[in-house]
Amino acid sequence: MYSIRNKLAIALMLAMSVTLVHAEPATGAKDIVIVHGALTDGSGWRAVYDILTKDGFHVTIVQEPLTSLAQDVAATTRIVDQQNGPVVLVGHSYGGSVITEAGTDPKVSMLVYVSALQPDAGEASGQLMSKFAAPNHAMAATPDNYFYIPADKFRATYAQDVSASEAQFLASSEVQLAQKAMAAPLTAAAWKTKPSYAILTTQDHVISPELQRWMYQRSGSKVTEIAASHAVFISQPTKVAHVIEKAANSVT
Repeated sequence: MYSIRNKLAIALMLAMSVTLVHAEPATGAKDIVIVHGALTDGSGWRAVYDILTKDGFHVTIVQEPLTSLAQDVAATTRIVDQQNGPVVLVGHSYGGSVITEAGTDPKVSMLVYVSALQPDAGEASGQLMSKFAAPNHAMAATPDNYFYIPADKFRATYAQDVSASEAQFLASSEVQLAQKAMAAPLTAAAWKTKPSYAILTTQDHVISPELQRWMYQRSGSKVTEIAASHAVFISQPTKVAHVIEKAANSVT
């Protein structure tokens, strides 16, 4: 009986060792880099950041100067190059233009567009915006050519589904965008060679939902529609984090 038991134990150990040898390698990306859009900075992404880090992802948020496309791409590339593994690069709004060019970095494996611009090479962000007019025309410009939304129009334009106090804070901490950043044509389009996911915000008053749909169909992005404003990353962070995690887990 002892001999039989010994043989069974040895057989079980051999089977387990074979299973371990032939186990599939782990897949997915753990490094997520988020590029905020115009008019807000990276602090608005805190709720999404908390969800992603709790779920085991390493998250870094780029703070772009918003002074030119080239400088914003450089700021993003600098952060991407500091990551260890394959990177999921997330862009919101104008940040979509930034990740479209910065996403050509070899470390970037996946792109995620959150109510974001998605230009082709040779297209400028402003040129793309003019294809479908935004539902709200509240954008203004300073004498030295920086875009902004007047504080009294900010909530209705950018964040109608965010609390009044939160929207007021966003308006009071608004980061203005250089017009030349919107006028600069992209030199590359990473979505042509790398897979992408996209969140289409159906109540968006900054980037037309029709424009979002047109861009994402052109690129072949995997689209999730959310009934939200341009500030979806604040109003519905759980849904945004879910799409990012889905994209990260699909990296092979």
